[in-house]
Amino acid sequence: MTNTGMQNLLLGVTGGISAYKSVELARLLVVSGARVRVVMTEAATRFVTPLTFQAVTGNPVRCNLFDEEHEAAMGHIELARWADQMLIAPATANFLARMAHGLADDLLSTLCLACSVPVSVAPAMNLHMWQHAAVQQNLSILASRGVNILGPTSGEQACGDSGPGRMLEPVDIMAALGSLSNRGMFAGKQVLITAGSTQETIDPVRFVGNRSSGKMGFALAGAFVREGAEVVLVSGPVVLSTPPGVRRIDVQTALQMHRAVFDNISNVDIFAACAAVADYRPEQPEEQKIKKTSERLVLGMVKNPDILAEVAALEDGPYTLGFAAETENLAENARAKLLAKKLDMLAANPVGDNLGFECDDNSLLVIWPGGEKQLPVQNKRKLAQSLLGVLGQQYQVHVGHTKGS
Repeated sequence: MTNTGMQNLLLGVTGGISAYKSVELARLLVVSGARVRVVMTEAATRFVTPLTFQAVTGNPVRCNLFDEEHEAAMGHIELARWADQMLIAPATANFLARMAHGLADDLLSTLCLACSVPVSVAPAMNLHMWQHAAVQQNLSILASRGVNILGPTSGEQACGDSGPGRMLEPVDIMAALGSLSNRGMFAGKQVLITAGSTQETIDPVRFVGNRSSGKMGFALAGAFVREGAEVVLVSGPVVLSTPPGVRRIDVQTALQMHRAVFDNISNVDIFAACAAVADYRPEQPEEQKIKKTSERLVLGMVKNPDILAEVAALEDGPYTLGFAAETENLAENARAKLLAKKLDMLAANPVGDNLGFECDDNSLLVIWPGGEKQLPVQNKRKLAQSLLGVLGQQYQVHVGHTKGS
């Protein structure tokens, strides 16, 4: 079994029938070289006994927040400090909801708040529960906070239904954890990403901006980290948590983003321009608030630098991935942008009909010289992972050509 690279892993087990799989998962983790401690919810003990996990891991199992022996020394905080990684498998719909809303009414949910290490969850539930809007919204909340969602997969379920909601098999969870431990397709690569919008100052209280939420760029940053890359994220103003393992630089204007990008572009292997950078900025921002004294206000606007085009024009520069949000003629406009800026790849998405800006879901038409691939509508976190699958293949082709030239 491949070593997961995690020395101390905290395994949370919640009350679902898939808890029996977690025994094998714990065994595989121990065999891989991880030190494993198990925390069970009260409901989980109805499916598998704590003694079973203790026998597999060689460590006592914790179930109760109000354990006088351990809590005299703030045992739950010590557990949180001990862990290098936290994995909850299975993660039931109920427990995902409690995580999403920050409840801390038992030991495991308290640890979710106390742990500052990467957290992964392996959902397991009936297909109708999995498809429920409340569950999907809770997952989106968790993903936005950097929680890694592992699965689920589709298949026969204990209730007799067949479909999505089945917990990943232990070996597949192990493979996913391995990719989270810098063993992914971009292991060791330096990646620079821009995300969000820019705000161009009109006066001290007003700005010109756009509706980009930054969700796609942040999802992409998290996906790159899960695939082993070292990521710097230059972000415009957003209301999002930084994905674990990402170094974030906050900016406001296009000129600030331009400066941050070129301050960090050295030795970058891949540059992903996901930000919706303002094309123009007010030529002369006012020092004082503009008063409403006339029927019309005319702003003189000047063009902002084209960050993506400048990076693409660098001699021996990085592999360039651009993004294009279009309201019409998606493929035609995207192909024109790819050629005009001499990019290696471009991901184009339609805007409108609950897709694109300020939405959790999107689709992408990914194009490159000589090919294209349509990625269907899905959650942006999953979409980012799908995009990396396409990017990984084309990047390897690019690297092969570069070495052969």
